[in-house]
Amino acid sequence: MSPTDEQGYTETGQTRTRLPGGDPYGGAPRRTGRSSSRGLVTVVGVVVLLIAAIAFANRGDGSSSGDSPRKDQPKAAATGASGTRPVQTKTGTIPSGFAHTEQGAQSAAANYAVVLVSADILKPSWRSTIVSQVFAADQQSSLTAKFNKAYDKQFLTNLGLDQNGNASAGHTYVSRTAPLGTKLTSYSDSTATAEVWCTGLYGTAGADSKNPVTSDWFTMTLQLRWENNDWKVGNFSSKDGPAPVPGDDKASNADQMAKAVEEYGGFTYAR
Repeated sequence: MSPTDEQGYTETGQTRTRLPGGDPYGGAPRRTGRSSSRGLVTVVGVVVLLIAAIAFANRGDGSSSGDSPRKDQPKAAATGASGTRPVQTKTGTIPSGFAHTEQGAQSAAANYAVVLVSADILKPSWRSTIVSQVFAADQQSSLTAKFNKAYDKQFLTNLGLDQNGNASAGHTYVSRTAPLGTKLTSYSDSTATAEVWCTGLYGTAGADSKNPVTSDWFTMTLQLRWENNDWKVGNFSSKDGPAPVPGDDKASNADQMAKAVEEYGGFTYAR
């Protein structure tokens, strides 16, 4: 199967970063709309589509039990929260121990979406831990090799990061995702397919940053398996949107953005 996602990106290392029309860290103008603020695409920055391309490249191993929609697939869940308590356990910093239910599958998908598009995936010291905790066992070896190849020294340099995935002095690399909702498109006792609608912040906060922090909207599709008493990812993909009309918010300066990222912690998500 061709390693492409729904936007036509292939496994070329191409990622999507849309630079604003002005310099947001030097007295940013107010946003004037999607077309002007997202007109340029570079090969550095947001990692969503690159990860999706790698995930697609990993397919074709015959493990397609969760790929085809079931005739009795459940209807889309209501947009409101279920009220079910989130998981109480974590493996390292990653939530684990999701319930063997439809809600548990959606909770797992939401939390894994956050992890897979985090800044930690770019750090070699964290990458193997993420792969081992998030992915099904038969995917881990090949994905580790592919991630290491994709996020090599040159790729990190292009992002303004060193070989350990850290930003230079005076800069803060931001890659933070917030799920807005989930839905199941298929479910059984052993497999589930969940879609996670997300927004996120991506880029580097710093006075002379060439890749300033901007926002994005995308939907991730995660094909899950019930393995070792938890939901694990078999495959996943990403596509743009749905995205709202951009607001007329004034962009924060680099110091404000970096401080917010450092001071405001993330969440554990539950359906």
